[in-house]
Amino acid sequence: MIELGKIQKLKADRASEHGLYLIDETEPSGNATGKIESVLLPKLQAKKIKVGDYVEVFVYKDSEDRPVATCDTPLITLSHVARLKVKETTGIGAFLDWGMPKDLLLPFKEQTKKLQAGEEVLVALYIDKSDRLCATMKIYHYLQTGAPYEKDDRVTGTVYEVSGNFGTFVAVDDKYSALIPKNELFHPIPIGAKISCRVVKKTDDGKLTLSAREKTAVQMDADARLVYLTLRSAGGFLPFHDKSSPEAIKERFGLSKAAFKRAIGALYKAHKISISEKGISETGEIDS
Repeated sequence: MIELGKIQKLKADRASEHGLYLIDETEPSGNATGKIESVLLPKLQAKKIKVGDYVEVFVYKDSEDRPVATCDTPLITLSHVARLKVKETTGIGAFLDWGMPKDLLLPFKEQTKKLQAGEEVLVALYIDKSDRLCATMKIYHYLQTGAPYEKDDRVTGTVYEVSGNFGTFVAVDDKYSALIPKNELFHPIPIGAKISCRVVKKTDDGKLTLSAREKTAVQMDADARLVYLTLRSAGGFLPFHDKSSPEAIKERFGLSKAAFKRAIGALYKAHKISISEKGISETGEIDS
Protein backbone atom coordinates (compact mmCIF):
# COMPACT_ATOMS: atom_id res chain seq x y z
CA MET A 1 0.00 0.00 0.00
CA ILE A 2 1.24 3.48 -0.83
CA GLU A 3 1.54 5.39 2.44
CA LEU A 4 1.67 9.10 3.20
CA GLY A 5 4.70 10.37 5.06
CA LYS A 6 6.97 7.43 4.28
CA ILE A 7 9.90 6.74 1.99
CA GLN A 8 9.04 3.69 -0.10
CA LYS A 9 10.08 1.86 -3.25
CA LEU A 10 7.41 2.00 -5.96
CA LYS A 11 7.14 0.89 -9.59
CA ALA A 12 6.64 3.27 -12.52
CA ASP A 13 3.38 1.92 -13.94
CA ARG A 14 2.37 4.37 -16.67
CA ALA A 15 3.35 7.69 -18.18
CA SER A 16 1.26 10.83 -18.60
CA GLU A 17 1.85 14.38 -19.74
CA HIS A 18 2.37 15.33 -16.08
CA GLY A 19 4.93 12.65 -15.24
CA LEU A 20 4.89 9.01 -14.16
CA TYR A 21 2.26 7.26 -12.07
CA LEU A 22 3.76 4.93 -9.47
CA ILE A 23 2.19 1.88 -7.85
CA ASP A 24 3.03 -0.55 -5.06
CA GLU A 25 3.36 -3.82 -6.93
CA THR A 26 3.32 -5.84 -3.69
CA GLU A 27 -0.28 -4.81 -2.93
CA PRO A 28 -3.33 -6.08 -4.86
CA SER A 29 -5.50 -3.39 -6.46
CA GLY A 30 -8.82 -2.52 -4.84
CA ASN A 31 -11.07 0.27 -3.75
CA ALA A 32 -10.52 0.37 0.01
CA THR A 33 -11.46 3.69 1.57
CA GLY A 34 -8.47 6.00 1.98
CA LYS A 35 -6.13 3.74 0.02
CA ILE A 36 -3.77 5.39 -2.46
CA GLU A 37 -3.80 3.22 -5.60
CA SER A 38 -1.21 5.24 -7.52
CA VAL A 39 0.73 8.45 -7.03
CA LEU A 40 2.20 10.93 -9.47
CA LEU A 41 5.92 11.55 -9.72
CA PRO A 42 6.06 14.94 -11.51
CA LYS A 43 7.74 15.22 -14.88
CA LEU A 44 10.71 17.24 -13.60
CA GLN A 45 11.72 14.40 -11.28
CA ALA A 46 10.81 11.58 -13.65
CA LYS A 47 13.18 12.51 -16.53
CA LYS A 48 15.58 9.57 -16.09
CA ILE A 49 12.95 7.02 -15.04
CA LYS A 50 11.17 4.67 -17.44
CA VAL A 51 7.94 2.68 -17.14
CA GLY A 52 8.81 -0.55 -15.35
CA ASP A 53 11.58 1.00 -13.25
CA TYR A 54 11.51 0.96 -9.48
CA VAL A 55 12.16 4.22 -7.68
CA GLU A 56 12.49 5.21 -4.01
CA VAL A 57 10.23 8.17 -3.22
CA PHE A 58 8.62 10.10 -0.39
CA VAL A 59 4.83 10.54 -0.58
CA TYR A 60 3.11 13.67 0.73
CA LYS A 61 0.31 16.04 -0.32
CA ASP A 62 0.82 19.06 -2.56
CA SER A 63 -0.68 22.55 -2.20
CA GLU A 64 -3.96 21.27 -3.68
CA ASP A 65 -4.11 18.42 -1.15
CA ARG A 66 -3.32 15.73 -3.74
CA PRO A 67 -0.93 12.83 -2.99
CA VAL A 68 2.35 13.32 -4.85
CA ALA A 69 5.72 11.56 -4.88
CA THR A 70 9.17 13.12 -4.77
CA CYS A 71 12.70 11.82 -5.02
CA ASP A 72 13.77 14.50 -2.53
CA THR A 73 14.36 13.40 1.06
CA PRO A 74 12.36 15.28 3.75
CA LEU A 75 13.82 16.33 7.08
CA ILE A 76 11.25 14.16 8.92
CA THR A 77 9.16 11.08 8.12
CA LEU A 78 5.98 9.62 9.61
CA SER A 79 6.13 8.81 13.36
CA HIS A 80 9.71 10.05 13.64
CA VAL A 81 11.09 13.04 15.55
CA ALA A 82 13.22 15.86 14.16
CA ARG A 83 14.23 19.44 14.89
CA LEU A 84 12.66 21.81 12.35
CA LYS A 85 12.78 25.57 11.86
CA VAL A 86 9.66 27.73 12.20
CA LYS A 87 9.15 29.73 8.99
CA GLU A 88 6.09 31.67 10.11
CA THR A 89 3.26 31.72 12.63
CA THR A 90 -0.35 32.28 11.56
CA GLY A 91 -3.88 32.18 12.88
CA ILE A 92 -4.08 28.40 12.48
CA GLY A 93 -0.64 27.47 13.76
CA ALA A 94 3.03 27.54 12.79
CA PHE A 95 4.51 26.48 9.46
CA LEU A 96 7.79 24.55 9.53
CA ASP A 97 10.53 24.02 6.96
CA TRP A 98 10.81 20.26 6.42
CA GLY A 99 12.61 20.31 3.08
CA MET A 100 9.47 20.02 0.94
CA PRO A 101 7.90 22.64 -1.41
CA LYS A 102 4.81 22.87 0.81
CA ASP A 103 5.60 23.88 4.42
CA LEU A 104 4.51 21.60 7.27
CA LEU A 105 1.70 22.76 9.55
CA LEU A 106 2.13 22.59 13.32
CA PRO A 107 -1.45 23.26 14.57
CA PHE A 108 -2.01 25.40 17.67
CA LYS A 109 -3.48 22.45 19.56
CA GLU A 110 -0.25 20.50 19.00
CA GLN A 111 1.99 23.27 20.35
CA THR A 112 3.28 23.19 23.93
CA LYS A 113 4.66 26.74 23.98
CA LYS A 114 4.38 29.98 22.03
CA LEU A 115 6.54 29.91 18.91
CA GLN A 116 8.37 32.56 16.90
CA ALA A 117 9.63 32.59 13.32
CA GLY A 118 13.26 31.51 13.06
CA GLU A 119 13.41 29.26 16.12
CA GLU A 120 13.88 25.50 15.96
CA VAL A 121 11.35 23.14 17.48
CA LEU A 122 11.41 19.40 18.20
CA VAL A 123 8.39 17.72 16.58
CA ALA A 124 6.99 14.40 15.37
CA LEU A 125 5.15 13.83 12.09
CA TYR A 126 1.63 12.36 12.16
CA ILE A 127 -1.50 12.08 9.99
CA ASP A 128 -4.46 14.09 11.28
CA LYS A 129 -8.17 13.26 11.10
CA SER A 130 -8.41 14.92 7.67
CA ASP A 131 -5.70 12.59 6.30
CA ARG A 132 -3.10 15.36 6.18
CA LEU A 133 0.50 15.29 7.35
CA CYS A 134 1.02 17.57 10.36
CA ALA A 135 3.59 18.16 13.08
CA THR A 136 3.15 17.88 16.85
CA MET A 137 5.30 19.00 19.79
CA LYS A 138 3.64 16.30 21.93
CA ILE A 139 6.33 13.74 21.14
CA TYR A 140 6.21 11.39 24.17
CA HIS A 141 4.73 8.44 22.24
CA TYR A 142 7.10 8.91 19.28
CA LEU A 143 10.37 8.70 21.19
CA GLN A 144 12.52 5.58 21.18
CA THR A 145 13.50 3.44 24.16
CA GLY A 146 16.65 1.37 24.55
CA ALA A 147 19.09 4.30 24.54
CA PRO A 148 22.78 3.22 24.43
CA TYR A 149 23.52 4.74 27.85
CA GLU A 150 24.00 3.36 31.35
CA LYS A 151 24.03 4.68 34.94
CA ASP A 152 26.28 7.72 35.49
CA ASP A 153 26.75 8.43 31.76
CA ARG A 154 26.46 12.08 30.73
CA VAL A 155 23.80 12.79 28.10
CA THR A 156 22.35 15.83 26.35
CA GLY A 157 18.79 16.35 25.22
CA THR A 158 15.91 18.74 24.64
CA VAL A 159 13.20 19.54 27.18
CA TYR A 160 9.84 18.93 25.50
CA GLU A 161 7.33 18.82 28.38
CA VAL A 162 7.12 19.89 32.02
CA SER A 163 4.72 18.07 34.35
CA GLY A 164 3.81 19.21 37.84
CA ASN A 165 3.18 15.59 38.80
CA PHE A 166 6.16 13.80 37.28
CA GLY A 167 8.94 16.24 36.46
CA THR A 168 10.68 17.39 33.28
CA PHE A 169 10.55 15.23 30.15
CA VAL A 170 13.65 15.20 27.96
CA ALA A 171 14.35 13.80 24.49
CA VAL A 172 17.94 12.53 24.85
CA ASP A 173 19.83 12.98 21.56
CA ASP A 174 16.45 14.32 20.38
CA LYS A 175 15.14 10.75 20.05
CA TYR A 176 15.29 8.73 23.30
CA SER A 177 12.69 8.90 26.09
CA ALA A 178 13.89 10.29 29.43
CA LEU A 179 12.57 11.95 32.58
CA ILE A 180 14.11 14.21 35.22
CA PRO A 181 11.99 13.56 38.34
CA LYS A 182 10.94 16.59 40.37
CA ASN A 183 13.42 15.77 43.15
CA GLU A 184 16.34 15.82 40.70
CA LEU A 185 15.76 19.32 39.32
CA PHE A 186 15.37 22.46 41.41
CA HIS A 187 15.59 25.13 38.72
CA PRO A 188 12.82 25.26 36.10
CA ILE A 189 13.98 24.66 32.54
CA PRO A 190 11.86 25.97 29.65
CA ILE A 191 10.46 23.77 26.89
CA GLY A 192 12.87 23.68 23.98
CA ALA A 193 15.99 24.19 26.09
CA LYS A 194 19.05 21.99 25.62
CA ILE A 195 20.25 20.34 28.84
CA SER A 196 23.14 18.14 29.97
CA CYS A 197 22.27 15.50 32.58
CA ARG A 198 23.54 12.43 34.38
CA VAL A 199 21.82 9.06 33.93
CA VAL A 200 20.49 7.86 37.29
CA LYS A 201 19.02 4.62 36.01
CA LYS A 202 17.67 2.82 32.98
CA THR A 203 14.18 1.38 33.47
CA ASP A 204 13.15 -2.13 32.45
CA ASP A 205 11.34 -0.74 29.40
CA GLY A 206 14.48 1.09 28.24
CA LYS A 207 13.59 4.64 29.31
CA LEU A 208 16.13 6.83 31.08
CA THR A 209 15.80 8.52 34.46
CA LEU A 210 18.05 11.58 34.64
CA SER A 211 19.39 14.05 37.16
CA ALA A 212 20.51 17.60 36.50
CA ARG A 213 22.78 17.25 39.55
CA GLU A 214 26.12 15.51 39.96
CA LYS A 215 26.83 12.65 42.34
CA THR A 216 26.41 13.70 45.98
CA ALA A 217 30.11 14.20 46.75
CA VAL A 218 30.73 16.33 43.66
CA GLN A 219 27.45 18.20 43.92
CA MET A 220 28.02 19.00 47.60
CA ASP A 221 31.10 21.09 46.74
CA ALA A 222 29.14 23.03 44.11
CA ASP A 223 26.19 23.50 46.50
CA ALA A 224 28.48 24.67 49.30
CA ARG A 225 30.02 27.28 47.00
CA LEU A 226 26.55 28.42 45.92
CA VAL A 227 25.39 28.83 49.53
CA TYR A 228 28.57 30.63 50.54
CA LEU A 229 28.52 33.08 47.62
CA THR A 230 24.81 33.75 48.27
CA LEU A 231 25.67 34.39 51.92
CA ARG A 232 28.45 36.83 51.02
CA SER A 233 26.26 38.72 48.55
CA ALA A 234 23.70 39.13 51.37
CA GLY A 235 26.29 40.81 53.62
CA GLY A 236 27.44 37.76 55.57
CA PHE A 237 24.19 36.66 57.18
CA LEU A 238 21.08 34.80 56.04
CA PRO A 239 18.13 33.68 58.20
CA PHE A 240 18.37 30.05 57.06
CA HIS A 241 19.39 26.95 58.99
CA ASP A 242 18.63 23.23 59.18
CA LYS A 243 15.16 23.96 60.56
CA SER A 244 14.14 26.22 57.66
CA SER A 245 11.28 24.99 55.49
CA PRO A 246 12.06 23.11 52.24
CA GLU A 247 9.96 25.64 50.31
CA ALA A 248 11.91 28.63 51.61
CA ILE A 249 15.24 26.93 50.93
CA LYS A 250 14.25 26.00 47.39
CA GLU A 251 13.03 29.53 46.65
CA ARG A 252 16.22 31.19 47.97
CA PHE A 253 18.92 28.75 46.89
CA GLY A 254 17.31 26.45 44.33
CA LEU A 255 18.32 23.44 46.46
CA SER A 256 16.48 20.66 48.23
CA LYS A 257 16.55 20.81 52.02
CA ALA A 258 18.81 17.73 52.13
CA ALA A 259 21.29 19.33 49.70
CA PHE A 260 21.21 22.59 51.68
CA LYS A 261 21.92 20.78 54.96
CA ARG A 262 24.85 18.92 53.37
CA ALA A 263 26.20 22.22 52.02
CA ILE A 264 26.05 24.15 55.29
CA GLY A 265 27.42 21.10 57.13
CA ALA A 266 30.45 21.10 54.82
CA LEU A 267 30.91 24.86 55.24
CA TYR A 268 30.65 24.56 59.03
CA LYS A 269 33.25 21.76 59.17
CA ALA A 270 35.55 23.90 57.02
CA HIS A 271 35.08 26.81 59.50
CA LYS A 272 33.60 29.01 56.78
CA ILE A 273 30.29 29.67 58.55
CA SER A 274 28.68 29.56 61.95
CA ILE A 275 25.16 28.26 62.49
CA SER A 276 22.72 29.59 65.07
CA GLU A 277 19.00 29.56 65.73
CA LYS A 278 18.76 32.81 63.78
CA GLY A 279 20.60 31.62 60.66
CA ILE A 280 24.04 31.21 59.10
CA SER A 281 26.90 33.73 59.28
CA GLU A 282 30.12 34.04 57.34
CA THR A 283 33.29 33.37 59.34
CA GLY A 284 35.96 32.74 56.73
CA GLU A 285 36.93 32.78 53.05
CA ILE A 286 35.97 29.85 50.83
CA ASP A 287 38.73 28.27 48.78
CA SER A 288 38.90 29.44 45.17
